[in-house]
Amino acid sequence: LASSGCGPGAARPGSGRATVPFHGEHQAGVATPTQDRLVFAAFDVTGSRAMVAAMLRRWTTAAERMTAGHPVGGSRDDSGDDPGEGEPLAPPVDTGEAAGLPPSRLTLTVGLGPSLFDGRFGLAARRPAALADLPPLPGDELDPARSGGDLCVQACADDPQVAFHAVRNLARIARGTAHLRWLQLGFGRTSTTSDTQSTPRNLMGFKDGTNNIHGEDTAAMNRFVWVAQTDQPWMAGGSYLVVRRIRMLIESWDRASLGEQERVVGRRKSTGAPLGRTREADRVDLTARDPDGDPVVPADAHIRLAAPAANGGERILRRGYSYTDGADPLTGELDAGLFFACFQRDPRRQFVPIQRRLGAHDAMTEYIKHTGSAVFACPPGLRPGQWWAQALLG
Repeated sequence: LASSGCGPGAARPGSGRATVPFHGEHQAGVATPTQDRLVFAAFDVTGSRAMVAAMLRRWTTAAERMTAGHPVGGSRDDSGDDPGEGEPLAPPVDTGEAAGLPPSRLTLTVGLGPSLFDGRFGLAARRPAALADLPPLPGDELDPARSGGDLCVQACADDPQVAFHAVRNLARIARGTAHLRWLQLGFGRTSTTSDTQSTPRNLMGFKDGTNNIHGEDTAAMNRFVWVAQTDQPWMAGGSYLVVRRIRMLIESWDRASLGEQERVVGRRKSTGAPLGRTREADRVDLTARDPDGDPVVPADAHIRLAAPAANGGERILRRGYSYTDGADPLTGELDAGLFFACFQRDPRRQFVPIQRRLGAHDAMTEYIKHTGSAVFACPPGLRPGQWWAQALLG
C-alpha cells in the first residue's frame, strides 16, 4: 500500500493538478505536506448505527472521487469539468462549485469523537481508553457551540473552494443521519509537516512549527503519531487528533514591544532563530545564561515550555491554520488566531500534559484564550473497497 500523502506516490506540493492518494496504510491529511487551506467540520449524529454505517460508506465513495478531482456522483465525464448533474427532475448529485477546478491536493480525514461511544449505538465497549474527553485545562474559556462532536471531517487543499466543496457535499450526504455542530475555516498553514516545506508565520508574525515532526521521519511518526499497540484493534495504524480554537488578542499583542514579543515566544521575530542563536534551525539551548546569570530563553518562554525536553521527551505532530472570523461585536476587536490541530498516539500522555504546562506557566497566555476544543480518534487508512470505520461499525 502507498503511504497516504508521504513517500512514493505522494503529490508534489504546489501543483494544482496534483492529487494525494486516498488509499493507504494511514489516512491522508496527517503526514501529507500541509496544504494552504482548511475547512474543519464537526458533526452530531441523529440517526441509528446502521444509518451511520451507511453514511460513512457513502462518505468514503464521495471522498474517493473528490480527492481524485471528480464530482461526487456518477458523471458522463470524469475529467472533473462536468458537475455530474444526474436526472433533470432530481437535485444534482454534486453541488457543482468545484467543476473545472483542479484537485488541489485535497485530503479528507475523518475522526470519531468520544460522544459517539456514549451508548446510543452499542459502541461503549469499543471506545479506546485514549479517546477520552479532554479535562479542564488552564486558560480554558470554551464555547460549547465550538467544541466537541460525534464525528469530524478535516478537509485540506490548496484551493479554499475545493475544500469547502468537499465538506459541503459530505454534509449534504449526511442529512437525516448527522448534522453540522460547528465549522471552522483556516486560511494559512501554521506548521510544516514535510522536508519540502519552509516554516510559515502565524498571525503573531512569528515563524511557527520550526521543530515540528515531518512525515518523512518514519521513526518519529511511529513513535509519536501512529497508534501501534492498542486496547482496540480497529484503531491500529490510526492517530488521535486534538483541535483547539485559540483566539489571539491581536490588539494587545500589537501594542507589545518587539523585545517583549521575542521574550514571550523565545525566538527572534525576523529570522526565527532561538534567542541567543543566529539561525532558525539552530538547536534551542535551554541551559544558556546571559552575563547577569539569567536564562537566555526565559523560564516562561513558549519554546522552553513546549520543548520535548520540558515534557518528558514527548512530541506531537502539529497541523494548524490561521483563522479570522471577523470582529467581536461587543468590542470591535478582531476575532482571529490559530486553529490548532495536532496528531499523536495518546492525548493523555502528549497533548494534555504539554498544554497543562503551557496553560499554567507560558507567558503567551496573556495574549491568547482557548475558545473551542475537541478530540477525535482517526482510524487507519483504507484499501480499495473498504470504508471509513468499517472495522468498528461493519
